[in-house]
Amino acid sequence: MAHFIDIPAFKDDRGELRVIQKELPFQVKRIYYIHGKPNVVRGGHRHKTSDQVLICLHGACTVSCNDGKGFESFVLDNPSKALYVDRDDWHTMQGFTNGAVLLVLASTLYDKNDYIDEPY
Repeated sequence: MAHFIDIPAFKDDRGELRVIQKELPFQVKRIYYIHGKPNVVRGGHRHKTSDQVLICLHGACTVSCNDGKGFESFVLDNPSKALYVDRDDWHTMQGFTNGAVLLVLASTLYDKNDYIDEPY
């Protein structure tokens, strides 16, 4: 099931730097981001092989996950928290605030055949 990962911070009088080095359970092969719109649901799939980590860099959104055994929703509203989404997690992203930016780190390159569109 999906779960949060804390992103370490390095803070000083110049601001805050967040670094992802060893926190991810996979090597990143693809990075993309979504400019979400309010009242729009995105996603609606799971994957055969790709795991993902989602970080809302600006604004907020809700990610709902179902691993076939249980359902849970996660609010992403802080860039210090990343959400690990396992390949088996059917997921949707919704409730985007105005100007929300959702960063996605994926364990595989894009492959349209990796998507499973039928829900549990």
